[in-house]
Amino acid sequence: MITWKEETMINANIEQVWELFKDRNIKRIMPKVISHELVEGEETIAGAKHQQTYGEGKRVETYIVHTLAYEDHEDEKYKKVNFILGKAFDTTFSFKLLKESEQQTKLIYEGQNKGANFVGKAMLKLAGKKQDNKVVLEFLERVKKEAESS
Repeated sequence: MITWKEETMINANIEQVWELFKDRNIKRIMPKVISHELVEGEETIAGAKHQQTYGEGKRVETYIVHTLAYEDHEDEKYKKVNFILGKAFDTTFSFKLLKESEQQTKLIYEGQNKGANFVGKAMLKLAGKKQDNKVVLEFLERVKKEAESS
């Protein structure tokens, strides 16, 4: 199992940052997402389900993203999701936004990726921790860049 917890400060209003996590903007912060469609529930409520298609190189995967938690308060925003990718990886992650000031927001991104079957477990053991952390840090940097240029 691989786990991560990273945070960054973003020089933007909390609402501006939160807007990037809405369905209509998901491709701005997750460019490899090809489609992201609500299939059950409401976007802003825990229990929502989205069908997401993700592409990396020639490989394209479609799976259901379950919203496990969704909180939208003035000074704090939180969203937690889970999905199983390629029947091999069970991934859960969350985004927490904390209002530090009118123009500063702390983003905390944490999660875990565990093998959903023997193949997934074996692949995670072979994967380098350094590469996974690189993906997490690149994501944080993309969110920061998008929020600060909005």
